[in-house]
Formats: sequence, C-alpha cells, structure tokens
Amino acid sequence: MPTTTVHFAVKAWDEKPYNEAPGELKLTRSHNVYVYEGDLEGESVCEYLMTYREDGTGSFVGQERIVGRLGGRSGSFVLEHRGTFDKTSVTDAFIILPDTGTGELRGLRGEGSLALGGHAERYPMILTYAFAS
Repeated sequence: MPTTTVHFAVKAWDEKPYNEAPGELKLTRSHNVYVYEGDLEGESVCEYLMTYREDGTGSFVGQERIVGRLGGRSGSFVLEHRGTFDKTSVTDAFIILPDTGTGELRGLRGEGSLALGGHAERYPMILTYAFAS
C-alpha cells in the first residue's frame, strides 16, 4: 500500500456545546470543512463529537466525507476518526470506511494518522491506501 503525506487547511470550524453544566464534562458537536492538497486533492465535510475534561484534555470521534482526487483517481470516500487533544496538541488515528468509495475511488481502503502541535495554515497527515483488485 502506498503511504503519502497530504496537507489540509481548515476552511470552516463551527463547534457548539450540546451538553454543558457546572462540574460536568463539556460535550460539543463540531461541523468542519477542510481543503486537501498533495496526493489527495479536494474538500471535505466532517462532523466531530468532542468531550472536554476539566483539565483541558479531551477526546473525539468523527466521520468525514472527502470529495476529490486521490492517487490520480476521482470520487469520494469517508474517514472515521478517533483522537485525543490537549491545550496545545491533537492526535488522530483514522480509517477509510470500507465500501464508502465512489466513482474511481470505489474499492478504496486504508488508514492514517496525524499529530499536530499549535496552529498553522496547513497541517500534515499520513495516509496509507490501496484499491481492491
């Protein structure tokens, strides 16, 4: 399976609490739009559910549909995310959900990760992928 580093930028981030009370964990839902460059080119829509602890650490799960081109093929696919964060960093491990590839990306499978620190205009992520024969 080829492994590539792609870069993404945050085009929109809209996070709102859906359960928040004094002395309790804060739970939020975040609707995001990302733009990808590199071996993966395109745009995505992502929904995260996030949990914040009192110490500023937290965790999240999410699903993201990416529409664009990967490895010279066009279509769309869905990533499923699971990660953690603190006040200065984010780690995320994700998989390409099986049977979500459309168009020329039908049969796509794979996984990836990212580890971010601080704020930037673009962020790197590692993606390993293959197409079913």
